[in-house]
Amino acid sequence: MKRRASIPARINIIGEHTDYAGGKALPFAVDVRMVLEATALDEGFEGGATVLALWKAAGGWPARLTVESDIPIGVGMSSSAALCLAVVLCVNGPMKPFDACLEAQRIEHEVLKTPCGLLDQMAMMFAKEGHASIIDFSNNTVESYTVPTGWMFKLVDSGIHRTLSDSSYRTPMDDSIVTDHVSSENQRVELAIGATADELGELLNLSHASLIRRGVSLPQMDTQVAALQQTEGVYGARMMGGGFGGMILVMVASDDVLPEQRLYRPSQGGFVEEFFE
Repeated sequence: MKRRASIPARINIIGEHTDYAGGKALPFAVDVRMVLEATALDEGFEGGATVLALWKAAGGWPARLTVESDIPIGVGMSSSAALCLAVVLCVNGPMKPFDACLEAQRIEHEVLKTPCGLLDQMAMMFAKEGHASIIDFSNNTVESYTVPTGWMFKLVDSGIHRTLSDSSYRTPMDDSIVTDHVSSENQRVELAIGATADELGELLNLSHASLIRRGVSLPQMDTQVAALQQTEGVYGARMMGGGFGGMILVMVASDDVLPEQRLYRPSQGGFVEEFFE
């Protein structure tokens, strides 16, 4: 028996550092994927140390595990969440999406020591091609939202790479700063629905300013974001992901803007296939 799970990376348009605070977010999956193949063995386990640790934490059966991935590591595109979801789906086969998300979060906490919320997992599992997901973490509900053709996104690698388990993912600070960020970010998510490209770009800029106050950005990142915000044809830009480096999300007027970077379009969510030989 063999199972193959395919999990997309994700881009979060807006709604950062809100998932573990019962807030809202607006992510979509992209056509950059991780594929885990698990082939049953009579006994024993074969594979890399990290994937084997996750596999065993998920109750995996004797298997040979191979991973192929186009998702870059440590840049805010959630390679760790993708791996955990792939493991969970290969161990269990087809599952209810939210059950898969919870189990993937559990093994990420246990093995990778990342104190993540559910944004990444839900963005990946509930995604639909051509749509973003409106996620409300107060009740873990998801609505699909057709992404307007005028919304065009590119990613710029800041060159600052980290792992969330090594960074202050939830930086201790005045509770009022955290509360203010979540409240204002929730409002920006709501305003994003139905916004023009120009309006959404300004919301991205405001989001980055709030993330600076939240304490999850870096001066080197802020300098790059500011330069991009002032680039002709850019509607807005902000840091994306847990923070402290990684990718910068840029909303552009056309593909001619930042021509060295590719456009990202909403793709399908994660799935698993099963084969019997």
